[in-house]
Amino acid sequence: MFKIVVMNLGSTSSKLAYWEDEVCLLKENLEHPTGEIGRFGAILDQYQYRFDKINDFLLKKGIDYKDADAVVSRGGHTRPLVGGIYRINERMLAEIKSGQFGRHACDIGVLVAYQMAREGRAVPMVVDPPVTDEFEPLARYSGLPELPRRSSFHALNHRACGKQHARKNSLDYTKLNLIVVHMGGGITVAAHRQGRMIDATNGIEGDGPFSTNRTGALPVGALVDMCYSGEYSQKEMHQKLNGNGGMMAYLGESDMRLVRERGFKGDRRYMECFDAMMYQVCKEIGAMAAVLKGRVDAVLLTGGMAHSGYVQISIAEAVGFIAPVVAYPGEFEMEALARGALAGLAGQEEIKELEDHPGNSVKGLL
Repeated sequence: MFKIVVMNLGSTSSKLAYWEDEVCLLKENLEHPTGEIGRFGAILDQYQYRFDKINDFLLKKGIDYKDADAVVSRGGHTRPLVGGIYRINERMLAEIKSGQFGRHACDIGVLVAYQMAREGRAVPMVVDPPVTDEFEPLARYSGLPELPRRSSFHALNHRACGKQHARKNSLDYTKLNLIVVHMGGGITVAAHRQGRMIDATNGIEGDGPFSTNRTGALPVGALVDMCYSGEYSQKEMHQKLNGNGGMMAYLGESDMRLVRERGFKGDRRYMECFDAMMYQVCKEIGAMAAVLKGRVDAVLLTGGMAHSGYVQISIAEAVGFIAPVVAYPGEFEMEALARGALAGLAGQEEIKELEDHPGNSVKGLL
């Protein structure tokens, strides 16, 4: 029996779980008040605070991480990597600490997992990290060689949703062509071809559909003019793209439940904005269908917004001619991390290593 501690750190929360083989025995979301988090200057400064909170919680529940076989975290920001299971090693820690490849609270989870493993016998792991990049060469072209398109989307939940669909229907994920749409705070659409995510919209800034507080793709010329208008600093422009864009920019509201409620009660502005977002999602699904040359087995909807029947119907009416539209509401990240760790421990999948040379990096494979 394998004992697995699972963690997924967000900006103001730490999701934790404890699994024994394929059974989840404990699942909790620790909330971290902004008053506590706000006193730290840099994100990695939260390390000891997060470690102590996680450790205290596990102790109260009678779980000793030193006795675990694996401690698995949502991956951090390193060089781009082909997806899969990775052992957390010194090279990975160095790249995360450098900040060269980005910064997010999930980076802290990698450090916590590594330290827990050092104190016990566990294998420290990450699964399908946010830097997962399986793009094909043509997907990297943007129109300017200085600005190649890069893989930045909800890779962990995308693949988890694809595998969930395969398991439910007794299919092999590596033999399916899927379009997966993650609809949460950000919206990302990706083409999965036989187990590889070969193209996707960038969910952070300036690509794909607009969402609750992100702009998605914008008219480039007008954006350049706005940047040089003198009205906004670089920081303010980035905040417009991710934080104050999307629904927030149009309606001053990012809670989709309230947007839907007002729209259904007859507020045309709210309803039209909601429909515009679905319109853009459907356009991207069509684009990914072209990437897969029309050979699509299913369109999968996941994330919080996939709970909405209106969302499901709107998308199915627009793109149902491409393939069946199936909803898997919520997210499967914690389960994906646990199942990935279990597959690695059982020898069913390779546990890769991030080395000093480009071995498992994207550059080394193209």
